Amino acid sequence: MNKANLVAAIKSRKSYLCVGLDTDPTKIPAHLLKTKDPIFEFNKYIIDATIDYTVAYKPNLAFYESLGKAGWESLEKTLEWIPKDVFTIADAKRGDIGNTATMYAKAFFEQMSFDSVTVAPYMGEDSVTPFLAFKDKWAIVLALTSNAGSKDFQQLALAANNEPLYKEVLRKCSAWGSDENLMFVVGATKASYFKEIRSIVPEHFLLVPGVGAQGGNLQEVSQFGLNKSCGLLVNASRSILYAASDENFAQAAKAEAQKMQQEMKTYLEDYLSW
Repeated sequence: MNKANLVAAIKSRKSYLCVGLDTDPTKIPAHLLKTKDPIFEFNKYIIDATIDYTVAYKPNLAFYESLGKAGWESLEKTLEWIPKDVFTIADAKRGDIGNTATMYAKAFFEQMSFDSVTVAPYMGEDSVTPFLAFKDKWAIVLALTSNAGSKDFQQLALAANNEPLYKEVLRKCSAWGSDENLMFVVGATKASYFKEIRSIVPEHFLLVPGVGAQGGNLQEVSQFGLNKSCGLLVNASRSILYAASDENFAQAAKAEAQKMQQEMKTYLEDYLSW
């Protein structure tokens, strides 16, 4: 999916919601555990319930890899179930170099047909650019994450200019690709940083985790993060997936997704006049 396709989907649905499929077997409603593939059954219900309100789905691969072969099969079926006009993100956080990075890219883009994959840039240019060699595919680079440990490295001041490391990541990486094939992860719990981030990467899409269960503020993220193309994919996982734990879980997920979409619609109208 290219940028024009993604922007068109956002305009059509009046939404920039990304639903994170962090599907935990211990949190799936009990009645689904009797099915042949509980992970896929749960994902299928979530996708069907939220499809009118979201433009992207983001499976966190750890939740599937931890289940071995069965987990990979659940993931493959989940990807097949997601409509082709919906953006897909492999939340894999891969970060290796050279031929290894190319093999990771082939795995996610060619074998599994994801539209994008999250990438850790710590090893430098040759850990990112292999993912940019695929037409209409995206690398989503970790820049400023929402976890407490982000201060350990991402926010350390550089000796050269006394600016935090994450700003150099934004500058360097944006030169390796373009806003047509490169996005950045910026945590919603760092909403106060968005204005400065937009001064460095004004045109790029930002994947924003941390809204919902982690307490990020959607209004602040939207006010300072939206650009003329929207430029945001705001992820919610637990707040949607586990809005209810009984047989009404899908309806509860739908209601939560619709609530977020309606709020996003307001911001698209207020800040972009869409």
